Amino acid sequence: MTKTVYVLNGPNLNLLGTREPEIYGHDTLDDLAVRCRETGARLGLAVEFRQSNHEGTLVDWIHEARGIASAVIVNAGAYTHTSIALLDALRAFAGLKVELHLSNPAAREEFLHHSYVALGSDAVIAGLGPIGYEVALTAVARKLEG
Repeated sequence: MTKTVYVLNGPNLNLLGTREPEIYGHDTLDDLAVRCRETGARLGLAVEFRQSNHEGTLVDWIHEARGIASAVIVNAGAYTHTSIALLDALRAFAGLKVELHLSNPAAREEFLHHSYVALGSDAVIAGLGPIGYEVALTAVARKLEG
């Protein structure tokens, strides 16, 4: 039976490839969606890949994932550092939860060092650039196997 993984992306990630490519790389969000779906298919996972600039939409998607998805991977962008609502939604999701970042927030400005999303996550993957999405899916698949 194929397990579903929601890969949720927060604000400004729709600008990947053009916004600060020296930090976030040249891959677009569409490039990442294709790679996630291909990686998921190889791993036997159905990938639901989404992006929103709106906090409430991300919360709604985490709620939607309850009872549907085995895992949620969240690159919450700036909401990582501000959203108690995302933290509460993640805590209400019973499956595996992974926080994901293209850059390494711990190596950047001090205001990026705190993560509400991490408080509701089982794991954090940061600083690997676009390959971090593939690493996250691979880790999820392995964790769900065992």
